[in-house]
Amino acid sequence: MNPNLDRSSLVNHQHNAKANSSTLTSVTVIGLGAMGSKLARTFVNSGYDTTVWNRTPEKAAELVGLGASGATEIADAIAASPLVIVCVLDYDVARHILEPIGDKLSGKVVVNLTNGTPEQARNMETWMSSLGADYLDGGIMAVPSLIATPHAVILYSGSETAYGTYEQVLDSLGTSHYLGPDPALAPLNDLALLSGMYGMFGGFIHAVALAGTEGAKASDFTTSLLMPFLQAMMSTLPEMAKQIDTGDYTAKDASLAMQAAHDTIGEVSRAQGVSPELFTPIYELMKRRVEGGFGGDDFASVIELIRKRPSS
Repeated sequence: MNPNLDRSSLVNHQHNAKANSSTLTSVTVIGLGAMGSKLARTFVNSGYDTTVWNRTPEKAAELVGLGASGATEIADAIAASPLVIVCVLDYDVARHILEPIGDKLSGKVVVNLTNGTPEQARNMETWMSSLGADYLDGGIMAVPSLIATPHAVILYSGSETAYGTYEQVLDSLGTSHYLGPDPALAPLNDLALLSGMYGMFGGFIHAVALAGTEGAKASDFTTSLLMPFLQAMMSTLPEMAKQIDTGDYTAKDASLAMQAAHDTIGEVSRAQGVSPELFTPIYELMKRRVEGGFGGDDFASVIELIRKRPSS
């Protein structure tokens, strides 16, 4: 278990730092795509003096009409606020935009809500630190329409001082989670969550395709059978996580040997004219684990075939 993640999930930020955030009245948003525009709109609606900038200035018009200030020059946008939110296509674009005015970032807090990798986040922090800026990296686990609701989960990592100071401002965007001082933690956990999401989506697609071979409508099958079943299965995840943390995979209900004894899902899928390619990878891992002598384990032990090994 990552000690930073465990600690940060329980962190109680200092009251004086939180109080300081209430005195902040201005924020700058760089990048006005669908997400950046929604972030800026949320800040305006929350009562913060909001300055916006985009490479195509016309995108700022609607926000200016709502009360935001539109900056035509990036340097003016940076100068307008102590807190700068960056939400653009990728890290290369972010750096391309900020490099010409790097000297203006000294003393600022820069929150980068651009999708990227752990390595990119660490490199960005190194660069920001060299410019005299405090840096937070972030991952938005939501679509624009969910911003400003509790369903918008946003991950942050990097400067703990910056997060403590501006936590109240960031909380206006959704449900915030500070993961620790390493800026790589936000993008890493962002990608980990997305991998879980895509695994679920893949299972959904295969299940609907298979059920549909005998005429089931996707909407009916999903609401009446699949969602209740998956919700019940979700309740087993904490126990599986405990097994992974302790390394004790002793089967309690259904061993891997039993689950992997026959490729029934694959066989029936092929017989029904459905490609099993979304299911086959996980089945092959289960089979390999059994062949390796771990047939008495629970499903969670499959992680031992893919997880990173400690350095010797």
